[in-house]
Amino acid sequence: MSSPLPVVEFPDAEQVIPAYLRGKLPSGTLVGTEWPANLESKLAAGVVAVTRGGGAVQLAFVTEDVTLDIDILAASKKQAHTLAQQVRGWLFAAPGEATPGAQVYRVRDVSLIWLPHQPSAETDPIPRYVLVMELRIRPA
Repeated sequence: MSSPLPVVEFPDAEQVIPAYLRGKLPSGTLVGTEWPANLESKLAAGVVAVTRGGGAVQLAFVTEDVTLDIDILAASKKQAHTLAQQVRGWLFAAPGEATPGAQVYRVRDVSLIWLPHQPSAETDPIPRYVLVMELRIRPA
């Protein structure tokens, strides 16, 4: 028996948002879904790692609310903060822009916290902010 309801494949925000941000953030900024190998060597240009948190269908077959956890790491706290604010700003601009594979309808700020990464006891902490944003998306 087949379902009378349509099957809707929502876009993968964890792939869509990094692709969108790559075209917006300063040249050289590493944007992806995971922290890169040899992280310390990438900090001069900044690192942005987008990971999907929770999410739920908002309007059946139409929109989905997606929570994104975004790690922002850089060579200094000031640089990390500036990059976090750029990411935040471009995400708030996303509802008016074309994004690859998705239409963004709403962006909500959840939190921005300072959470330096301590790779080991022998090293200094790496400047890091964690930005949490919620987006309402649908297939493009």
